[in-house]
Amino acid sequence: MAIIKPNNNTISAITALPAGVGGKVLQIQTTFKSSVSSITTNSDGFVDITGMSVAITPSASSSKILVQASILYSFDDDTYGSLGGIRFMRDSTGIGIGGQDYASGIVTGDGNSGVNIYVTVPLLFLDSPNTTSATTYKLQVKNSIGGNKTFYVNAKKNGTNYGSSTITVMEIAG
Repeated sequence: MAIIKPNNNTISAITALPAGVGGKVLQIQTTFKSSVSSITTNSDGFVDITGMSVAITPSASSSKILVQASILYSFDDDTYGSLGGIRFMRDSTGIGIGGQDYASGIVTGDGNSGVNIYVTVPLLFLDSPNTTSATTYKLQVKNSIGGNKTFYVNAKKNGTNYGSSTITVMEIAG
């Protein structure tokens, strides 16, 4: 029985997939946030979440960008009802959004005793930016019930640190 040994020089020389085959991860960029931050927002529109952005420069215009985020957040509110949601932005364009321009679930209030109301929301979207220019992906939040409300990142409703959040982008060969 003959033993076949692969030529390691040939295998290690592979630096790209054959033409027409996509899916190779070309680069990864990430931002991790463990500190608590708060944002006071009203229902006039979305607001950037401080520290939750990441930049990437695609190597080819045919590349896709897989955008992932996991964010722990809460709203400081003493009423019942839907309070707010999250969305991805590519520079100044909302991506991966549905009704009300949200991409995530919505935090719901629980009255005065709702100190422990917080959620960790995972988000995932495959974007096609069609560019080789530097591109920034970020998260935004919106208050959907009106009035000034405080939004906490990485904290319970009372502002106590309770976790961490991250946003990661991966360039995928097209």
